[in-house]
Amino acid sequence: MQRMEQKKPWLNYRVNLFIDNSEAEGAPVIMDSNYSYHNLFGKLEYENYYGALKTDYTMLQPGLLHKANGGYIILQAKDLLANPICYDALKKALRIKELNIENAVDQRNSMVMVSLKPQPIPLNLKVILIGSANIYHTLLAMDSDFKKLFKVKVEFEDDAPKTEDNMMKLARFVHGFCEQEELLPLDRTAVAKIVEYASKLANDKKKLSTRFNDLSEIIAEACTWAKLAKAKVVTAEYIDKTLEERIDRIKKYDTKYTEMIRNNTLLISTSGFKVGQINGLTVMTIGDYTFGKPSKITVNTYTGKSGIINIEREVELSGSTHSKGVYILSGYLGEMFAQDFPLSVTASICFEQLYNGVDGDSASSTELYALLSSLSGVPINQSIAVTGSVNQKGEIQPIGGVNEKIEGFYQICKMRGLDGEHGVMIPVQNIENLSLSDEIVEAVKKGIFHIYAVSTIEEGIEVLTGVPAGRKDKNGHFPSGTVNALVYEKLKKYAEVSKD
Repeated sequence: MQRMEQKKPWLNYRVNLFIDNSEAEGAPVIMDSNYSYHNLFGKLEYENYYGALKTDYTMLQPGLLHKANGGYIILQAKDLLANPICYDALKKALRIKELNIENAVDQRNSMVMVSLKPQPIPLNLKVILIGSANIYHTLLAMDSDFKKLFKVKVEFEDDAPKTEDNMMKLARFVHGFCEQEELLPLDRTAVAKIVEYASKLANDKKKLSTRFNDLSEIIAEACTWAKLAKAKVVTAEYIDKTLEERIDRIKKYDTKYTEMIRNNTLLISTSGFKVGQINGLTVMTIGDYTFGKPSKITVNTYTGKSGIINIEREVELSGSTHSKGVYILSGYLGEMFAQDFPLSVTASICFEQLYNGVDGDSASSTELYALLSSLSGVPINQSIAVTGSVNQKGEIQPIGGVNEKIEGFYQICKMRGLDGEHGVMIPVQNIENLSLSDEIVEAVKKGIFHIYAVSTIEEGIEVLTGVPAGRKDKNGHFPSGTVNALVYEKLKKYAEVSKD
């Protein structure tokens, strides 16, 4: 039988150096990716001593909070909340301002334990949680302790002004990233392309995106393409190739949609003039890829008192924002044309061959143009696609996804052959958001593709029809032969028929 080892008395005089800040300069700042309980709050280790779990003070191990005591600890909110026990223990420690090392051995363990209970350590530190706005607002609403413990909120912008100073800082970031990852250097043309891409990510040509992770991915992939070509420097050519390849890898549904238009499975007209028909522009998002494509919108008008019928809403395919946009059309018609007779009209509006629902009001101006065309009998140029919201006063309002929408319609027109008539009509406010490909910019310069920026319905209808819109004179009458005069006469006729 093995004899138990006799305890050596001098072992009681050993030193367990818990935290060593002798070489630290200033207050400690701690960051880590392991948010397990023991890593955060420390632990008491055990050893098997003849069938019993034995420990002593030399087996006390510090946690991140011990290392950060007297300074700062930075935690990712999402990772911390994934372990509710850690979050609750952190709140308790901050409330009582003490840090305990708990004995958290599995209760199901049948081995005899020889344990100890360390005294609590005074806690004095600042905890910084980094997370999304959704996490912040959820904690604010669901956790009464959160606001008491985390009193200072700081929001970081997703973009920065596109100043010379910020562009130089972005260039320094690119240089530092390439050195850190041992990548090929970028020349001035490549850095210029990165600045352009950062502006496109910000969706504003006067700003730069601060999504450095997305920019880093572009830089790293461009360096790979340059190495495959045995180049010593990354040029703008490899940045362009990277952006093109990234789209080619994930544009499956975009390609399918284009094929359906090419085969006339989806009926999209890009030439000629038609009454009550127009090409609206929609944005579709599949996973992490967003693309724009045209969608035919048709309007039929006839006598009656049903008002404007939104077919998508009737079959429950219309979102609340889109339905609101359709209601606005009635307000515009009423103020513009129905001042001396009741508005008696029935109009049906439909997104043709769209079966998965529609939302947003970015097509409300497009629907109004088609409505005016149907009422006046003046045909609309099918070579021009339209996007833009409208209010009850006929003012065009900005929309999102303008670059994707323009590029989507451009690809369809290019597929069928650009003839100088094709173009896109956008709200004038969205000029600031334009960040188009070099190909489209060159096509606009050559005059084979056009971008029209409008601020009112009157401006837009004149571009689409080539016929003057017509403004009211001092007597409230529209000039003869104008679009508005023809609409007025048609609505007046409908009112008389309804009255009879």
